[in-house]
Amino acid sequence: MTIGNFDGVHLGHRKILLEVIKKARAIHGTSMAITFEPHPMKVLAPERELRILTTFEEKAKLIADTGINVLLCVNFNRKFANLLPDEFIEDVLVKKIRAREIIVGANYSFGKNKQGTVDLLRRRGKKHGFSVKVMRHAKINSDIVSSSKIRSLLSKGNASEVSTFLGRAYSIEGRVIKGKGRGKKLLNIPTANITTPVEIAPKEGVYAVRVGFNNSVLEGVANIGKNPTFGNAEVSYEVHLFNFSRDILGKMIRIYFIDRIRGERQFPDPFSLEKQIRTDIETAREILKKKHPKLI
Repeated sequence: MTIGNFDGVHLGHRKILLEVIKKARAIHGTSMAITFEPHPMKVLAPERELRILTTFEEKAKLIADTGINVLLCVNFNRKFANLLPDEFIEDVLVKKIRAREIIVGANYSFGKNKQGTVDLLRRRGKKHGFSVKVMRHAKINSDIVSSSKIRSLLSKGNASEVSTFLGRAYSIEGRVIKGKGRGKKLLNIPTANITTPVEIAPKEGVYAVRVGFNNSVLEGVANIGKNPTFGNAEVSYEVHLFNFSRDILGKMIRIYFIDRIRGERQFPDPFSLEKQIRTDIETAREILKKKHPKLI
């Protein structure tokens, strides 16, 4: 088994999860991952306003897709946060789960005020009959793969690099809602606007995207931002799908960000904006011909 937040379920997480599966099969055991909801930082330091990469539902699906047998979600609250390391080991790992082998990352800590260390876990493992394996950090070009690194890349709009660290394209899911109708009426370029529960999206701008809808993968160009040409106050998410004319109002779609084309700009008039969007569409088509990161 392993324990962690697994926000984003990136390549570092997958490395640990796959090792758990391998070890469980070797002893004819059950592979298990323990995670927490809400994220501990939401409870312990809400002032930091940590933005989560994946909803719990998406995280659970990504973990299940690795082949893990059991995902145990702990309701993280103040009472649980105050468990001493030995209480967590004895009450949860030993009595409730009967862990045989625990596999964790190099910076793993647990218990009240993160007092529990890997060394403590190893010592208690000898007492209670479980072993502990520590996995080294996954690295890409000497950079440690981490959720915080991915958040930083998203804040800069580096969608292509995010795909490298995740092992798949970053995506957001949302329901298509009625927009202001400017795309079709003013710009002759129809767009689908979405509302989404995700807490973090790539930096505002224009992106080449693929879109999952109804078991199909479509291609398009997406804009995240306030549409400064029209003076909007709120951030919107909208996507133009190539060669697609169906009415999908109210439907769920998933937008996969492949690469950033440009930042958001204010144009002097709708005609200038339309001309730029048509250029963006051609740029997106070229990007999508060349880049094919794994999707979910």
